[in-house]
Amino acid sequence: MTTKYPYLRQDFLASIVVFLVAVPLCVGVAVASGVPAELGLVTGIVGGLVTGFLPGSSLQVSGPAAGLTVLVFEAVSEFGVGTLGVIVLMAGLLQLAMGFLKIGRWFRAISVSVVEGMLCGIGLVIIAGQIYAAAGLKAPSTGIGKIAGLPGAFADALASSAALASLAIGAGTIAVIVLWKKLPKAVQSVPGALAAVVLATVASLAFGLPVATVTVEGLFGVIQVPGASAFGELATPAIWGTIIAFALIASAESLFSAAAVDRLHDGPRTEYNKEMVAQGVGNTVCGLLGALPMTAVIVRSSANVNAGAKTKASRVLHGAWLLLFAAALPSALALVPIPALAGILVHAGWKLIPFRQISTLWRSHRGEALILVVTAVSIVAVNMFEGVLIGLALSVVKTAWEASHLKTEVVDKGAGPIQVHLSGNATFLRLPKILDSLEALPQDRPVELDLSGLHHLDHACRTALENWSERHSAVGTEPVRVTAA
Repeated sequence: MTTKYPYLRQDFLASIVVFLVAVPLCVGVAVASGVPAELGLVTGIVGGLVTGFLPGSSLQVSGPAAGLTVLVFEAVSEFGVGTLGVIVLMAGLLQLAMGFLKIGRWFRAISVSVVEGMLCGIGLVIIAGQIYAAAGLKAPSTGIGKIAGLPGAFADALASSAALASLAIGAGTIAVIVLWKKLPKAVQSVPGALAAVVLATVASLAFGLPVATVTVEGLFGVIQVPGASAFGELATPAIWGTIIAFALIASAESLFSAAAVDRLHDGPRTEYNKEMVAQGVGNTVCGLLGALPMTAVIVRSSANVNAGAKTKASRVLHGAWLLLFAAALPSALALVPIPALAGILVHAGWKLIPFRQISTLWRSHRGEALILVVTAVSIVAVNMFEGVLIGLALSVVKTAWEASHLKTEVVDKGAGPIQVHLSGNATFLRLPKILDSLEALPQDRPVELDLSGLHHLDHACRTALENWSERHSAVGTEPVRVTAA
């Protein structure tokens, strides 16, 4: 047994840790997404038992992610829970296609600033939205509305004893998670989020606090295979934007998570296209079950590595434990206070905001820092998909601008021809600057234009330089002498 499965003990113990980390997160993400709590567990089970078996990244763990909470909530609000399965199914099929077409590795080319900005924007929206949930209040539908409405929400909470009790549970949950890391290592073997939920549940029961708890429908009661009416929604053009957003953002989050997990261990490296296929299979199955979309989740993945996992057996076993829990102890969920889950997600949202990266980028690459901030603000102000597109567009413009770096040097010795040296990349983006420099030269002096230092001269620039040379030579001076690029 030990020869065939040399790491069974390590993987078994790691699977228990990952299971304990996953339970509160699966439930919390589902509740925050506006769907039954059990659907989060279904996605976690599929992430373990289906995606966990497949090749790609051996140690990262998949399940419902806080990073998709905002997008899922928007989709459920617009199209309904019944259509969620179709959206996830089609997103999974799109991921499969990208994996088979070997597009997975290209996700590594996405600007890190855009990804960090996406996570920052998501984190801000999650924090703002879950503060309302922690107070037992209804959150506004837009990101800007959530943030702008916070002062009024706090004022309303202060006037209600029930809201204050609910906020106390949420704040206490966050405090336990933060302080848990300062306790002895032996105590930390129990994940902080799980300990916080258990303590919050005990406190609400012991003191009879008037806080909302999770609604339980039973594992098989929430699974809805998409029907004909749900598939009929595919005729709506708007749904395809959501499907593409699900596929691209879930894929990006999974593959960036894989890169991060690879830095945590010395085992086999991630095969990105195979991981894309694995995520596609998982989301296809989740879609058929009407569950939440899945991504690889860095919190569970790092817990898996830190707990000593050696093979994919740990993540498969964690899926089995989730299935046993969902089948045998669903009633335990009914005791969990919703503000405790909100506290977990507020903490998760806070960790998505890259404070250190923003300060580092501002010191060394201010353009990248600006892209990060604009992406985050766009996600809060508009929505996640369009916010990411704005960030990508800014990144492309910045790259194009930097790629067209050009140096213009004018040498005038007072007598003889004026020498103009161009070096770098002469593209249409720099054409106004080039022409301003050339047209400022004296009309009655000969000019030598040296283009030998150019790495690239595009058609627009070449044509403009030829036209300027003809104009300058037409006023009676010597023809412009050009040294070709």
